[in-house]
Amino acid sequence: MHDIQTAVRRRRTFAIISHPDAGKTTLTEKLLLYGGAIHLAGSVKARRAQRHATSDWMKLEQERGISVTSSVMQFEYEGFQINLLDTPGHEDFSEDTYRTLVAADSAVMLLDNRRGVEERTRQLFAVCKRRRTPIFTFVNKCDRAGTDPLRLVSDVEADLGIACYAASWPIHRDGAFVGVYDRRHGRVHLFARGEDHGATRAAEQALALDDPALHTLLGAPTHEQLAHDLALLDEAGHPFDAGAILAGDLTPVYFGSALTNFGVEPFLRDFLQLAPAPTPRESTAGLVEPTSDAFTGFVFKIQANMDPRHRDRVAFVRVCSGRYEAGMEVMHVRTRKPFRLAAPQQFLARERVAVDVAWPGDVVGVMDRGTLRIGDTLSAAGPIEFSGIPRFPPEHFARVVLTDPMRRKQLDAGLRQLTEEGAAQVFFTSATETTGPTPIVGAVGLLQFDVMLHRLQHEYGVTARLERISARYPRWITGPKAEVERVATERGRTLLYDASGAPLLLFEDEWALRWTLERERGVQFHEVAP
Repeated sequence: MHDIQTAVRRRRTFAIISHPDAGKTTLTEKLLLYGGAIHLAGSVKARRAQRHATSDWMKLEQERGISVTSSVMQFEYEGFQINLLDTPGHEDFSEDTYRTLVAADSAVMLLDNRRGVEERTRQLFAVCKRRRTPIFTFVNKCDRAGTDPLRLVSDVEADLGIACYAASWPIHRDGAFVGVYDRRHGRVHLFARGEDHGATRAAEQALALDDPALHTLLGAPTHEQLAHDLALLDEAGHPFDAGAILAGDLTPVYFGSALTNFGVEPFLRDFLQLAPAPTPRESTAGLVEPTSDAFTGFVFKIQANMDPRHRDRVAFVRVCSGRYEAGMEVMHVRTRKPFRLAAPQQFLARERVAVDVAWPGDVVGVMDRGTLRIGDTLSAAGPIEFSGIPRFPPEHFARVVLTDPMRRKQLDAGLRQLTEEGAAQVFFTSATETTGPTPIVGAVGLLQFDVMLHRLQHEYGVTARLERISARYPRWITGPKAEVERVATERGRTLLYDASGAPLLLFEDEWALRWTLERERGVQFHEVAP
């Protein structure tokens, strides 16, 4: 029998966070390449050759070259079982990204070597910092001229307020990026650029820093510059501290190029040694240790139609403790009803394989017909619940206008599914007509509307257009029915009802919202559904 402590020690579950265009999908692809999960990296730059990044499995992602939904990729590397959670970089999909971060034990923060810390990175870093998630930094695109690495490390410290330890250092010769120095292991890794645009592993030569051949290979100016930089880092940089990394107070910084594969494998090896194994999780019953015998886990994502031929619905479950086995009966804590676990599935984006068991740290797909929701806890340890799955209020609203009124049944099915996934929120003008005349959709970001229309058309055969609503400052409202209706009739306010019949007020502008919150005492206002 597989020892649970051994299984936990081998697991690494992490997410990659970055600003759009920092190269996150490309890095994900290259980690899969070095992990042996794929044999030819479908770089996003190689679209013309009809290769697409493994993590961008949705048709819209392949057409636009962007990530709009989080993906789960699992593979083994040098004895480690890796659960890599790829998240959308665009801020319009923050909700999906934040929920995925809850399922991760650590995060890789990807920076562009020209731009350093950007706004989206700053937002996601703040989320990780609040959760005290260990953060590992990979400075990408070092094959291009960029900010001086010493200045970039200093800027990260000043901007994010986190100490940095330069775990690797870039080596440039005659303006070209040729390798990295691994400070922890005292090894220089020199790379040769292949002719296949990074589709296969880069040829590598590893030497000790004091190897006489290194001086010849680098040339005197480059060798001297490297020695100078390393002396500065030893004198003025932060020392290595594994405990500070796990506490989220120190981030190791690595340099490389995901496009050419330079520095990717040294980073992967070091990351797996330093990153935490699955950690204890906060619950309503206190900390749940991953090595506890009783199975527990929570749903952080729902995805429909990953296989459009079968109209499937997959709930992604992060295993927190114990052993997940098909056929086990556990408690569905929200409903307090027994729930029989279906055979777990492991994923490489859209591709899946059935497995016999899953262990703490694993992220598995569970086929589901609509019983599970985002945030649900499954437990063989009694009625405990895991918290921390964030909910976001919509910021944009629009009426859905059908091109063909005869497709209304398909529209309702599509909107219901998108709501369950957290990809949209649906509202109606009447509390009693939840399939009302014209449904209204809410989204956190405008790009979600494009995804919504695309998926309605390609997954449900529904062609529709959206008419934007000017009001965009929502608050759920609770209190006596007469008071709710009175408050809702004031000028500049629009009353809607969500799918469960709860009233929601929209305000024309921020001033109207503030004025109402200050003066109306007979009702209560909530940023998210109570």
